[in-house]
Amino acid sequence: MLKNREGEKVPNVTFKTRNGGQWVNVTSDDLFAGKTVVVFSLPGAFTPTCSSTHVPGYNELAKIFKDNGVDDIICLSVNDPFVMEEWKKTQAADRVTFIPDGNGEFTEKMGMLVDKEDLGFGKRSWRYSMLVKDGVIDKMFIEPEKPGDPFEVSDAETMLSYINPTAAKPKLVSLFTKPGCPYCARAKTALQERSIEFEEIVLGKEISTRSLRAVTGATTVPQVFIDGKQIGGSEALDEYLKSHSL
Repeated sequence: MLKNREGEKVPNVTFKTRNGGQWVNVTSDDLFAGKTVVVFSLPGAFTPTCSSTHVPGYNELAKIFKDNGVDDIICLSVNDPFVMEEWKKTQAADRVTFIPDGNGEFTEKMGMLVDKEDLGFGKRSWRYSMLVKDGVIDKMFIEPEKPGDPFEVSDAETMLSYINPTAAKPKLVSLFTKPGCPYCARAKTALQERSIEFEEIVLGKEISTRSLRAVTGATTVPQVFIDGKQIGGSEALDEYLKSHSL
């Protein structure tokens, strides 16, 4: 049975990492001493749930975590430093610190090293998250021990709800644009001036005009969506921003 280690100090290990093409030793003290840190550990880089949900969730809420006293968010996996470095690039997760536990030393001392030989993975980490304060584990969320790769309690929203149940989560804003469109530039400026983060989807790059019609029913850009609701173009966005706080 996987042990909940709340109240214990994190293992004292040295991680072999890569930074700027150089080898860098990072110790547990470097990561945790005098800090409040959220850690989420997962079975492997580039794997489906880890890439599609676990990492994006923490990266998306990183600012909210920091507004609520968290100094750093660490993604830990039993992978080598080169794999973790490349995975971070593909995830565009610049708000998360990726730490390779290449030998599984930290994970083993946490009691979270499990056998995934049936998948050809060898020894990997069980999926869990924890809140660490000055090197001491304040809270752990350990996924239930059942077949497969359960993902029920180690997600970003569960951890944020523990830290602050009333924390306001950011609106999800997406913006369909095309190069050279002045109205698109106006909409982006309106969002940027209010420090509202958004995902830009560029026609001709990620999506075609035909797809835009199929998805939005519109033929012009920009088209702004907030939390799944279609707001419309730049003028409609201006009106929305006058009456809503994001």
